[in-house]
Amino acid sequence: RSVNIVAFGNERDGFSEDNQQLSLIWSYLRRSALISQIDSSLSASHVGNPVFTEYQACVFGNVRLVVHDCPVWDIFDSDWYTSRSLIGGADIIVIKYSVNDKASFQELKDSYVPMIKKALNQCSVPVIISAVGARKNGVPCTCPLCTSDRRSCVTTSEGVQLAKELGATYLELHTLNDFYIQKYFGGVLEYFMIQSLNQKSSEKMKKRKKTQKCHRVQPPQLEQPEKMPILKGEASHYDVDLHNLLCCCQCADVAFYPEDLSTVVEAHKVILCSASHLFMLLFEVKSPADIRDATIMRTAQSLFTVESAVPCGVPPCVPPVRVVVKDAVFCSCLPDILCFIYSGAFRWEQLEEDIKKKLKDPEKTEHVLEKVKCILKAPGKLNTVKDCRSHQIKRLYNTSLRLFFNTPVLADVIFKIQGATVPAHRAVLVARCEVMAAMFNGNYLEANSVLVPVYGVSKDTFLSFLEYLYTDSCCPASILQAMSLLICAEMYQVMRLQHICELYIITQLQSMPSRELASTSLSIVSLLKKAKFHNSDCLSTWLLHFIATNYLIFSQKPEFQDLSVEERNFVEMHRWPSNLYLKQLADYRNYVHSQKCHCTVM
Repeated sequence: RSVNIVAFGNERDGFSEDNQQLSLIWSYLRRSALISQIDSSLSASHVGNPVFTEYQACVFGNVRLVVHDCPVWDIFDSDWYTSRSLIGGADIIVIKYSVNDKASFQELKDSYVPMIKKALNQCSVPVIISAVGARKNGVPCTCPLCTSDRRSCVTTSEGVQLAKELGATYLELHTLNDFYIQKYFGGVLEYFMIQSLNQKSSEKMKKRKKTQKCHRVQPPQLEQPEKMPILKGEASHYDVDLHNLLCCCQCADVAFYPEDLSTVVEAHKVILCSASHLFMLLFEVKSPADIRDATIMRTAQSLFTVESAVPCGVPPCVPPVRVVVKDAVFCSCLPDILCFIYSGAFRWEQLEEDIKKKLKDPEKTEHVLEKVKCILKAPGKLNTVKDCRSHQIKRLYNTSLRLFFNTPVLADVIFKIQGATVPAHRAVLVARCEVMAAMFNGNYLEANSVLVPVYGVSKDTFLSFLEYLYTDSCCPASILQAMSLLICAEMYQVMRLQHICELYIITQLQSMPSRELASTSLSIVSLLKKAKFHNSDCLSTWLLHFIATNYLIFSQKPEFQDLSVEERNFVEMHRWPSNLYLKQLADYRNYVHSQKCHCTVM
């Protein structure tokens, strides 16, 4: 006997400096008198960022208790299969949040509650919503990217309304002491544990009675089809790609100099402008009338001077724009500031630490940090900084670089495809795609050409491909479009996009009812052939299992004859239902007919 509990959310106060604060789940397991033999392990999607902690223990003496504690909601974005399987196997779901983190609560309500409702579907799994913490007064905002007011707390009525939406039990835990943990939270959780165990025992008894009901010859048992191979998603390396671009300085079109011209730091206009309105003003992407912020304009004038030089050469051979940094102290910290911007502009504490170590002067450090805040300032917003945590803030570029997608602004390459032109930026292409990095930096014609022809893909597919490079996301409209995008991704060797397309195709086919699968004009065998031809081994293996699992449907289709001998042998070997089952079923029907008795199933 076992009970599976899945907990989502972070109950820690976003403003708290106590990183050692025990979690709600661990506090309960540690303090409850009913829990024994606790063991824990971490599961990680990438190093240093645990997705969830798994606890195993015993409860009520000999009942196995398995708890998955997922403090980061990003698991729904980065690993959809894992999050769905966790919810699907849960007997009890716990949702936690801090009453002092209004932004996280709003994100939970808007983005993740609909996902949980969809995953639960028609399952009757009990849900407990735990609002943790005592409500505090306003906390000053300290992050340069903050545009929202975090001072307000999550009210009781908001929590109750969320509980109503999910049909959940709402609890307020003002502190994680023995009363709230053991008596209040623990009492409700243990009630649902007992209910779950009773339900499982009842279902087991019903099944046992059903098998003992009839002593006559039973029909053959149809086993479940073989489990299909699970395709795991690949973690994003979007921020790393852009950071590596800064390190190698390929396609740099900006060169920063101190006033004595003794050193040089190279960068890229499109990346800088995606992070800062000040750089948009500096490189004339926007005019002062567009910015309408005196602070930004004053900072730009006091920090930088763009040297006007006579253009020499034809794009893309135009030399970088020379920018003189007037502030010597700021210039000495410029490599660290650019590293901060290129890495996503959310590791504020790391930037503070790096500048403190370099300058070793509190006044100079504060001076440079104030300049950075002005650079990142949004027009018309207060210049403030908040406590930035990597799991609480979205990436900078996957929204701001979208502004430069399919636009001639700052573009230095034009793709010609199907008679149309598509502008792009070499810096983004080189950072995100190794094939394009070789193409634009090697001994190829494209390296010295502005107009680059593209063959073998449609304009819509290539635009979707470029959109992924700029934003790290893609949303295919259909299975066929996903397959076209997969082929384009394989052509340019962008493996993560290929995996995303594979997951989309698999998800769409899995959700297709048998009746629709039988009547669809979509050729699964054709998808299989394309997947094999374009080296999509995971998808081709899954499609073969899919055809075998739905053998009775696909064996009646003309496309079934297009399978190779090797593929046909695989499908016949793994078909469902199996030939053995069909033979046993035929023998049973003959027996029923010969005995002139009624079928025990019907």
